[in-house]
Amino acid sequence: MSRGGEPHGACHLLGDRSFAGTELDAAAPPRPPAYPIASVDNALRLLLLFRDRQVLRLSEASELLGVGRSTTHRLLAMLQFHGFVVQDPDTRTYMAGPALRDARPAAAQKAGLRSRARPFLELLSGRLGSTAHLCVLEGASVVFVDSVESAKPTRIGSRIGVALPAHCTSAGKALLAQLPPEVLSTVLHGEQLVALTPSSIRSLHELEVALAETRRRGYATNFAESEADVGAVAVAVPVGPAQLRSALAVSAPAERLGPADADAVVDVLGRVARALGDRLTG
Repeated sequence: MSRGGEPHGACHLLGDRSFAGTELDAAAPPRPPAYPIASVDNALRLLLLFRDRQVLRLSEASELLGVGRSTTHRLLAMLQFHGFVVQDPDTRTYMAGPALRDARPAAAQKAGLRSRARPFLELLSGRLGSTAHLCVLEGASVVFVDSVESAKPTRIGSRIGVALPAHCTSAGKALLAQLPPEVLSTVLHGEQLVALTPSSIRSLHELEVALAETRRRGYATNFAESEADVGAVAVAVPVGPAQLRSALAVSAPAERLGPADADAVVDVLGRVARALGDRLTG
């Protein structure tokens, strides 16, 4: 070995030549893929715009991409849904979101959310005598990030790590109801609405009606839609655009949580969700 640990063979092979200006020094321009996907290309180019700009207007993004405003708006809406950009509600300008600013993987973000939400789940479970869940939306599915089981002998078990079709769950419907129309249509595009029980929503029209009702009353329900003899009620946690969106849900056997019980449950559920939102946003 030579000084510094470099093999003599390498010195002999490379010699003392300078490589400036040679093919080894110059980075060859990347070749475009054989089968480019225009929508993906536009989304990635849009992301790159935020590398050099703190804020970006819709009109500016449209001009820089060379695509129509409606297409740019749909791209920005999807990037906003996934946390790559956020929109200022006053100026309507866009800026880099937490997914660009924060390099932590999604699992770490969910772990942070879980640790901060755990006391609120314990409070919910104790107050209502039901199993409490913390859920997030991933595409057209809802994922149970954490659960605190009821202390009652007959109860709904933990669902930690379980993913279910969002349209079959109260938490999933609460989160879907918050999406802008263009994002909702993208999330559900091509999705087959799988029925988990005879009571599950089976068509997009049924889902649209259910989501409209969820927006009107401020909470979502699931009575035997994901499992027979199980009732659930959920409320979306109110947070700003830079936070990971989540929902709180409570579930219990149908004889203890049915349509007639929803109003009493929502009163407590809503107050706890607002308190959690204040903690996450503050």
